[in-house]
Amino acid sequence: MMQRHLADDAATAALGDEIAAGLHPGDVIILQGDLGAGKTALARAIIRALAGDAELDVPSPTFALVQPYDTPRGPVLHADLYRLGDPREVDELGLLDNADAIVLVEWAERSAEITDAATYLVTLAIPPGGAGRLVTVSRPS
Repeated sequence: MMQRHLADDAATAALGDEIAAGLHPGDVIILQGDLGAGKTALARAIIRALAGDAELDVPSPTFALVQPYDTPRGPVLHADLYRLGDPREVDELGLLDNADAIVLVEWAERSAEITDAATYLVTLAIPPGGAGRLVTVSRPS
């Protein structure tokens, strides 16, 4: 388990690089935390690192539910299950269909299937006073 304080966007990008370096095809990364905790910002940093493109446009998947990316490291799926109406709808998204894909999921607690598949759990929190973010990265047991 790793815990860290992210002071700013540069620290978030550096953590994204670090996490991306350790990912493998088939990894499922759950990003959890309250609204505004920085889940999408860290997902962007990870995706940009996997793509090798610090300027890559990485929109929030809130309305599309899933954003796919072709990267030199293989396919990457970024999902946001916040708007999921029923946990059974996750099957239609195909998040676990490609064993070679790296999958990043926000609001994964809406689907037991996704949480059971997790290889990394990233928890983000806003510290007292609101400066920066506190992040914990662990591997589910």
